[in-house]
Order: sequence, then structure tokens, then C-alpha cells
Amino acid sequence: MRLDQLRDYCLAKPTAAEDQPFGPDTLVFKVGGKMFALVGLNQVPPSVALKCEPERVVELRARYAAVTPTPYMDKRLWNAVSLDGEVPDAEVRSMIDHSYDLVVAKLTRRVREELGIG
Repeated sequence: MRLDQLRDYCLAKPTAAEDQPFGPDTLVFKVGGKMFALVGLNQVPPSVALKCEPERVVELRARYAAVTPTPYMDKRLWNAVSLDGEVPDAEVRSMIDHSYDLVVAKLTRRVREELGIG
């Protein structure tokens, strides 16, 4: 998946927003003020950090060499996915969906209702 495709896909999620709170080298995609994807722009190829259920974290790392523990994040709940082409685009989209859904599920009911996603 190309970086522009990933960006467009993340921003197409309901109420998703893009931010750069860690500086110009990292794109952060949020919903309800909570991160669901982080993209390292200074890496070649770029990689995206995505939240994941612990069981799925292990399974994805075993299936793909391009899926590794995420530096500086809880390695039990976040995967780094290299956008080197090994992981099929459909799988990357599924991982983004999963991360987004996990974050939305943790938002308070009031926030979800305010955002119109609850």
C-alpha cells in the first residue's frame, strides 16, 4: 500500500482526523482525540503503527515478516506494519479497520454520540 492510499483510507473513517503532535516526521490519525494509526514518514519504506487485540498481534507477526513490535508503544497492543508490499493492501485495510474499531469501542458513550459514531 502506498502512503497516499493509507492516508486517504484513514481519513475516510468516520470523524477521523490527521495530526502531527510528535513533529513533522510522524502522521497521527485519531478518532475522538485517540490515536488509531501512526505513520513514520522518515522511514523507507514507511511503516504504520496500528492498535490490535493481543491474540491477533501474535498471529500477524507470525504470518508476516513486515509486521513487527512497535517501538515506544505497548508491544502487546500495537504492531508496526512496513508498507514494503509484503502485506496485501486488503490486509492493511483490515488492520486499519480493526485498530479504528478498537479505539472507537474504548471511547465513552457520550463522545461516540457527540461524534455521531455511537
